Amino acid sequence: MERGNFVDYIRIFAKSGKGGAGSSHFMRTKYNPEAGPDGGDGGRGGHIILRGNSQLWTLLHLRWYKNVVAEDGGNGRDNNSTGKNGEDVIIEVPLGTQAFDEETGDLEAEILHHGEEVIWIPGGQGGRGNSYFKSATNQAPEYAQPGMPSIEGWKVLELKILADVGLVGFPNAGKSTLLSTITAARPKIADYAFTTLTPNLGMVPYRNDRSFAIADLPGIIEGAHEGKGLGHRFLRHIERNSVLLFLIPADSDDHRKDFDVLVNELEQYNPELLDKQFLLAISKSDMLDDELKEAIAEELPEDVPHVFISSVTQQGLSELKDMLWQALNSDTQQVRGPQQEEEDDDEDDEAEEEA
Repeated sequence: MERGNFVDYIRIFAKSGKGGAGSSHFMRTKYNPEAGPDGGDGGRGGHIILRGNSQLWTLLHLRWYKNVVAEDGGNGRDNNSTGKNGEDVIIEVPLGTQAFDEETGDLEAEILHHGEEVIWIPGGQGGRGNSYFKSATNQAPEYAQPGMPSIEGWKVLELKILADVGLVGFPNAGKSTLLSTITAARPKIADYAFTTLTPNLGMVPYRNDRSFAIADLPGIIEGAHEGKGLGHRFLRHIERNSVLLFLIPADSDDHRKDFDVLVNELEQYNPELLDKQFLLAISKSDMLDDELKEAIAEELPEDVPHVFISSVTQQGLSELKDMLWQALNSDTQQVRGPQQEEEDDDEDDEAEEEA
């Protein structure tokens, strides 16, 4: 996804350094022209290393860095001198970056912590010089090893935003307004669908100088799991969130149906998302009276905690923060998604049958 300055997918050609060749050399002195083998080992080829950087939130800096080539190792020399190791290439990436081989699709590396370094593509090992092969039965080996070859290929770097809470909802549900109200983030806000085209991240201050991260993600539309709208490029970001906060506007025609559609899109994309903790907020609730709130509450799923909020009047925001903090720091069984509820029901049914 490349929208403005946010880039969460990069395709690059990467090549590590090849190992230097070992030297096949014999020492010759004035008084001993056959002093024996003294060929040194070749140097290691340069690695390509991924390093986590918490100050980065996008892969934008790699957009024009499409060919990553590490230095080859130096050849071994006489007098048992080892060749120079090739210089490593260090690629700094935001936390939550995954590295894949384009051809096989295999996950090769993942960066989750600041300063974490992973050797993504190792350089070739340097070859042994002929002095290494000297033995009692072979006093003058004439051979040395070549260096190991480099590794090259097309690779993919993919960013999945790291946040404690992910905001899930249809376009224009009030997610960006909520984020701007409870954090210092300033996402684009307007009264039309698809205002948010890229994820926005903010820190929510909580009691006693505590805080947690919340991500405003582009709105889901029905069929998103098939690639409609922002499709998979959006849905993959919520895989990192431990809690999903569903936002449904108070003026929705059918609040329960909207919730079910959102859950279905998550399930169709990745059923494991239903194991996350779900919370539900009815946004724009300043337009509701108590009677309407009661009527809406009866429509909502009983197993998902809900709260009525208004970002404009600050209604319910303190309660919402309390719910989010409790969900993030309590037993996962206290706040459960529908998949977990179904599994519990199945276990109860089995227990009854056994009885």
